[in-house]
Amino acid sequence: MRLVSNCFTAILATGLVLSAISARLSAQESGSGSQSSAVLPEAPNPQFALAEVQPPAQQASDGHSEDSPQPSHDATPNPDEGSISGTVTDVNGDLVPGVTVALDDPAPGDHRTVVANDNAAFEFDALKAGTPYQVSINVTGFVRWTSPPVVLAPGQHVFLTNVQLKIEGGQASVIVYASTTQIAVEQVRVEEQQRVLGFIPNFYVVYDSKNAVPLTTKLKFKLAMRVSIDPITIASVTSMAGIKQAANTPDYVQGAKGYGQRVGAIGADGFTDILIGGAILPSLLHQDPRYFYQGTGTTKSRLRHALFNPFICRGDNGRRQPNYSSLGGDLASSAISNAYYPESNRGVGLVFGSFAIGTAERMASGFAQEFILRNLTHSAKDKH
Repeated sequence: MRLVSNCFTAILATGLVLSAISARLSAQESGSGSQSSAVLPEAPNPQFALAEVQPPAQQASDGHSEDSPQPSHDATPNPDEGSISGTVTDVNGDLVPGVTVALDDPAPGDHRTVVANDNAAFEFDALKAGTPYQVSINVTGFVRWTSPPVVLAPGQHVFLTNVQLKIEGGQASVIVYASTTQIAVEQVRVEEQQRVLGFIPNFYVVYDSKNAVPLTTKLKFKLAMRVSIDPITIASVTSMAGIKQAANTPDYVQGAKGYGQRVGAIGADGFTDILIGGAILPSLLHQDPRYFYQGTGTTKSRLRHALFNPFICRGDNGRRQPNYSSLGGDLASSAISNAYYPESNRGVGLVFGSFAIGTAERMASGFAQEFILRNLTHSAKDKH
């Protein structure tokens, strides 16, 4: 089908050429014989002859034919004229369409404007060579932009680069508003990724202390449950139960039954402690159960901050307060253990003994957090 179409097109074109030549000859025969003999030899090829073909001579008002060619309505481009174009962007490289771009030259009253299109592009054409043109953009909210003088060579086309609009005032700033709840959710999400050596949970530490916001009640319970059900937490409970089994403490029986009892007791100790001291009491007393890493200052001040952490905490109002939540959680957990520990391991003395041990463990944990674990928590170093 393509071959047939090409042949038909060629035949049609040949017919048009012959018709045009015949019309030309008829027009020449109506004039003088000398003109008829002078036209055809001047045409070097049929295409040139067709380009020069004029419409049939029109009769003038005096009855004589006019052989002179009619003037063309299409202006012929001047090869010596040039153009200036460009693309409008902001300092971030984003397009700025729809702005008005002005062009001026020294000639009085010679002022042009164009509107940048949807692609932020603009162009001024038919510009004279040797004239110092200047392009400018003046948009509300932006600093006025003006190009240096552009002098075009004959037929030169210049594309302006770095047409960048700056925000008025010298700086571009974006203010993002978010509620403290949204910020707290994001901070907890980051903390839940903190692990010592890449696998040990280290969720209750705030490394960005200056920007920390208080936790909601929901987040306090969420963080407590997240730690309680973590696989590493469960693995540590089962491992500690094996150690307790070997040491035959508490006074449960040996064998699988005794191991199960020790797993339950150790798990219950940890769960009640973190639930009461990390969620219930902090919610009721409006205190933050997390450790706030200091990281700066003298070694003495950092040591004091770490060792006093079980006794001094940060309130939800940002002020330092007695750490009733932590102390109360340890004491409550020790008291509740009387419900499931063997009778030989119950009593007031054991309750306060367990409370003292728990407090000492928190002091040691604060020291480790302040001076050791920060460098071992790789996700914290990457994110803060």
